[in-house]
Amino acid sequence: MFSGIVEEAGKVIDIRREKGNLHLTVQCSFADELKIDQSIAHNGVCLTVVSKTADSYVVTAIDETLERSNLGDLQVGSLVNLERSMLLNGRLDGHIVQGHVDCTAVCINVAEEDGSWRFTFEYDFDKTMAKRGYFTVEKGSVTVDGISLTVCNPTENTFQVAIIPYTFEHTNFCQVKRGVCVNIEFDIIGKYISRLAELNQ
Repeated sequence: MFSGIVEEAGKVIDIRREKGNLHLTVQCSFADELKIDQSIAHNGVCLTVVSKTADSYVVTAIDETLERSNLGDLQVGSLVNLERSMLLNGRLDGHIVQGHVDCTAVCINVAEEDGSWRFTFEYDFDKTMAKRGYFTVEKGSVTVDGISLTVCNPTENTFQVAIIPYTFEHTNFCQVKRGVCVNIEFDIIGKYISRLAELNQ
């Protein structure tokens, strides 16, 4: 479980395909603190450390993960948002994030707003999935590439987020432009409420 508070934007330094699997080597400042089998969120996708060195580690993404996320779009040199699993004795500064990406969305607009940025994202709307909580609500939470953010101006298939300079500079949002694909995880609490409402009909 994660909180959506990105620790660092790591750098992809090697990519290797093996049948349907994608092995990513990521360089980051806390690599020496990691353990084999440890879970880390990569752009919001929970992956397991399978090997490591003093300054990098390797994780493997399988076909199902690649189909639901943007990890297959990564290239050597890409920045990837990293978060280690949440400590139960700490503050929950973001919101409850599972690390299970629901879908991808495409950035359709970036507007600079006097020191901050407003990003608009569009995703494929599915009425059946929306009834199960796969949608956004005004001032609700959404995870974009592993970052816990507050929703603004949601429509049936779009939403906006406001990005402050710190987030822009310390995550991969500095690389998000019109046409870029991002990972989306909708709020788990909304999914549970929608499921309960469905069962009680």
